[in-house]
Amino acid sequence: MAGLLELPGYDEERLRRVSEQLPCRELQAGLLLSLMGQPQQYCYPSLFIYGHRASGKSHVLNVFMKDLELPHVTVSCVECVSVALLFEKVLQSFFGGNAASLLPRSPSLSDFVRIYRQQSSQSPAKQTRYIVMEKAELLRDGDVNLLPTLLRLQELVKDNVSVILLSEIVWDKFRPNTGCFEPLLLHFPDYSKGELQQILSTDRHPSYSAEFYSSYINMLLGVFYPICRDLRELRHLAALNFSKFFEPVAAGKVKETDTHKLWKYIEPHLKKAMQTVYLREVSSLQWEQMAEHETGALRGLSAHTHVELPYYSKFLLIAAYLASYNPARTDKRFFLKHHGKIRKTNFLKKNEKTSNHLLGPKPFPLDRLLAVFYSVVDSRVAPTASIFSQISSLVTLQLLTLVSHDDQLDTPKYKCAVSLDFISAISRTVNFDIVKYLYDFL
Repeated sequence: MAGLLELPGYDEERLRRVSEQLPCRELQAGLLLSLMGQPQQYCYPSLFIYGHRASGKSHVLNVFMKDLELPHVTVSCVECVSVALLFEKVLQSFFGGNAASLLPRSPSLSDFVRIYRQQSSQSPAKQTRYIVMEKAELLRDGDVNLLPTLLRLQELVKDNVSVILLSEIVWDKFRPNTGCFEPLLLHFPDYSKGELQQILSTDRHPSYSAEFYSSYINMLLGVFYPICRDLRELRHLAALNFSKFFEPVAAGKVKETDTHKLWKYIEPHLKKAMQTVYLREVSSLQWEQMAEHETGALRGLSAHTHVELPYYSKFLLIAAYLASYNPARTDKRFFLKHHGKIRKTNFLKKNEKTSNHLLGPKPFPLDRLLAVFYSVVDSRVAPTASIFSQISSLVTLQLLTLVSHDDQLDTPKYKCAVSLDFISAISRTVNFDIVKYLYDFL
């Protein structure tokens, strides 16, 4: 890898230290360094680095800038909510606070270019200055001229400056209709399973051998790799569940080399953690406390199963589930007192022989939702604005999905977007036996 990072103008010892900090990114680091060139040379005006989340883009650049001591400024497009903050941060980093104070209250692109050009003529760059733009996809929502200006900033300010854009989407989604200067593209692919194994194994606990921790990472990836390839999330999950993995070893029940027994201990905990990947529903400390006080079998339900909703919102959600999974003509069977004796086989059509839960939720109109709601709620409820606002809240929480067009205000249609486990848990909180009202369970 050291050979890939050899370039005249850089100290060999520094390049070696940089190489050690970039495992599994040898090719990308070497390409980036060759594109940047020697420190005193003019770099290409703009580079576009793209790849999925946690693929090493920011890490490689940060290591380069800090360890090679390159003049740079890192700008987060999330934090810079206005172009004024962007211009101020760039000028302050390169030329000091006095230069930033020269900006007017509402600076334009021409103001920024003019002041930068004045300051660079007074203190020209001895080596390339880099402007690193993180989350660059947000630039598309700003001034229409901002992105084209940044791409050719070197030409406009007559200075040795290069703009590096970091993004999770491809350049084709950036290119303006009017055209612009094309940056050089560099792709960071996702880490493979072997690369993730290598990187995560470096975080091993010092009290245990490398082989022991590597076997733990192998088990972790065996469970999570099909659904999650985010290095940061996998690193968090590895740190969160390792205490359960070495618990039987610390107690003397299992040897470090007995991977079969260790898998039996860790499997239920990993499968439970799989239900809450990315959610961060509880902190790491709370997760450990829950694991310590847990008795009996581990439940595989997410903490969303215990979501707190207003009283009538729970019944609205129950009514929506019944309207989504029961055929419309069975409402008489479930919600009228004198419906007569109707057997399931008497009104079973050919296309209804398949379980409705296998076919998925079906849309229903608002009037049917309210009719079922007034039938299942255990008290008289007036159709007030509060009930309708709670329906909108359920849509906002993505528990209900609006499937009709926005212009259909008189007959909106919805779908229920929760699982049977979820609605069963909600029903238990209001003492409602939902299974008795489901057509599939007759």
